[in-house]
Amino acid sequence: MVFKRLLGSLGVGGPTVDTTLAPGAARPGGTLSGRVRLVGGTVGHDVEHVALELVARVETGDGEHGDGEGVVVFGRHTVGGPFRLAAGEETSIPFTVTLPWETPATELYGRQLGVVLGVRTELAVAGARDSGDLDPFAVAPLPAQEAVLEALGRLGCGFRSAGLEYGRIGGTGQQLPFHQEIELTPPPRYARQADEIELTFLAVPGALEVVLEADKRGGPLSDGHGGHDALSRFTVPHEGPAGPRDWTALVDGWMRELVEHRASYGSHAVYGHDAGVGAPVMAGAAGIAGGMVAAEVVDEAGDFFEGDSGDGEG
Repeated sequence: MVFKRLLGSLGVGGPTVDTTLAPGAARPGGTLSGRVRLVGGTVGHDVEHVALELVARVETGDGEHGDGEGVVVFGRHTVGGPFRLAAGEETSIPFTVTLPWETPATELYGRQLGVVLGVRTELAVAGARDSGDLDPFAVAPLPAQEAVLEALGRLGCGFRSAGLEYGRIGGTGQQLPFHQEIELTPPPRYARQADEIELTFLAVPGALEVVLEADKRGGPLSDGHGGHDALSRFTVPHEGPAGPRDWTALVDGWMRELVEHRASYGSHAVYGHDAGVGAPVMAGAAGIAGGMVAAEVVDEAGDFFEGDSGDGEG
């Protein structure tokens, strides 16, 4: 998809910018490639730099003081400049930028998760800066993330929603100012202990940190505030669990420890666990992905990008 915008702050006859991205989904910790095409205006300009910002639509607010959404910049890369752009001159700047390991997934097996990420191009000319429109990009989960989601699907979890929450999860190695939260229905065997399971992935180069929360509203173990009851953290190498266990057995153990720990220690409990290295057992694209609906998400993403003015960063 190509976005073209006359840079209004540079006046009538200023340069135009087209940004295109390579097709296909990127991966967390991987690269995002594309090309920025500049066309000079009616007069020449001294371009100070061309920069790309990675932005995300993030939910803000705590539910008690009002909820909202904002655009948060989570990466910035200078890809060109300084140089002289003559009147009417056309030039193209190829780029390859590295995505943070915590970049959230926007899709699973081609189905949209409801997460909106984009690239915004900034052109600085003679002291004036202007940002072009947002160019959305897709991010597929890491293989280990897919394996965890597949295991949860085999255990009977169902997909409810996914979004980005502003703020950090205490006690984790989180680096970005927001985190992805995937809401799931619990497996039938744990339906009495939890109404909802919330999943967050925090990846680093050598491992995947998995944060699970068990939410029980109004039950005998509730804290009385209807909030999240228990949080458990598990770390596994990207290669998967060690020994004879497969991903399903590993994740089932996580779920069991989560609900048992919640029952033993009450609300807002925190528990950590590290898994060893081993070979992953992958499955087909069934389970959780089957419950996702893409059409509404596509419309929502389009509305978000068309309505963004580039002025409301979170």
